[in-house]
Amino acid sequence: MGAEDEISEDAILGGRLRIRQPLRGHRVGHDAVLLAAAARAHAGQRAADLGAGVGAAGLALAVRSAGLKVTLIEIDAALCALANDNTRLNGLDDRVTVVAADAGNVDALQAAGLAPASFDCVLMNPPFFDASRHNVSPDPRRRSAHVGSPDLLGHWVDTSAWLTKPAGMLTLIWRADALNDVVAALRPGFGDISVLPVLPRAEAPAIRVLVSAVRGGGASKVTYRPFVLNDNEGRPTPAAEAVLRSAAPLEFSERI
Repeated sequence: MGAEDEISEDAILGGRLRIRQPLRGHRVGHDAVLLAAAARAHAGQRAADLGAGVGAAGLALAVRSAGLKVTLIEIDAALCALANDNTRLNGLDDRVTVVAADAGNVDALQAAGLAPASFDCVLMNPPFFDASRHNVSPDPRRRSAHVGSPDLLGHWVDTSAWLTKPAGMLTLIWRADALNDVVAALRPGFGDISVLPVLPRAEAPAIRVLVSAVRGGGASKVTYRPFVLNDNEGRPTPAAEAVLRSAAPLEFSERI
């Protein structure tokens, strides 16, 4: 095995979840854990994780929600294999399925056996950096995980609308400076939009937004009090510790 194929096994959610992932290229970070914590899904429901990679977000959601069935959708065959490994490693193969398909292509999803309006919840962490505005990694897998085409978000939202039941939920994480692009992509298929900014520390600008929307929902858009990752000394806040290590849900609780 070459260095580019070396794999590490890492603990997230305070050891509740073990993830095998490549040592090089994209590595699981806070975004996947925050996304899973923000998604609302329950026992007896079905959730889909678009562009799942090694499965971190979808598996974290399955750990948080006993009885929930999760489908991990990923186009990269090597990452699909790791997602299958991680599903078995965590004893979740009775509730989690991996599908090799393009998350932005409805025809590909249908050919893979997925059906329209069959999921209660969709979550996604698409590649959200613009190659014309950000430095691009020379590593192809890392680049594909971080940098998307200008129309990628729209395609993934269209896929989510196809997959999601009426009144089902879509939850995604995106760059905070491009929230308007997210809102424009969500409408008209989704509405009743909820926005939770994520701040690196209390006085800093938001770096991410977590956005939830309802399939066929209304025109409202509500922004909630930001979630702060670190205090002024760089230590994780109690709220961040609870979500990232203790598997607490990420609440959209106080409007601003």
